[in-house]
Amino acid sequence: MTRLGSALARVVVATGLSIAGIGASAAAGALAVGACGAYGFSYDYVKSEAAKTAALGNCTGDCKIVTPIKRNCAAFAIDVKNACGAVGYAAAPRLGQAQNTALRYCYRYGGKDCVIRAWVCDAKG
Repeated sequence: MTRLGSALARVVVATGLSIAGIGASAAAGALAVGACGAYGFSYDYVKSEAAKTAALGNCTGDCKIVTPIKRNCAAFAIDVKNACGAVGYAAAPRLGQAQNTALRYCYRYGGKDCVIRAWVCDAKG
């Protein structure tokens, strides 16, 4: 991922901007999750292995890939009052679907005040 891509990813998470359509020729990404709200993601890679490596590299601590992203979106939810507690994550064709599913899983696993911590969309082609 380029320096510009990394900066854009931070802006996307911070502001909620959509990145659909950026880098339409590439279509691989990944979401990695670790303990206590740690996460990392990648998008618009040509090869899925490179995307997984980048997502793990962007995640602090002992993280694992929880979902690949291939021309879709992924979301990660945490319990805002207990970041080390319940989490939820999901991938779906549309951002809203991924966010809703991630929130449902967070609540299902015991979260009391779940919020979307991060989301990412890969090129939709």
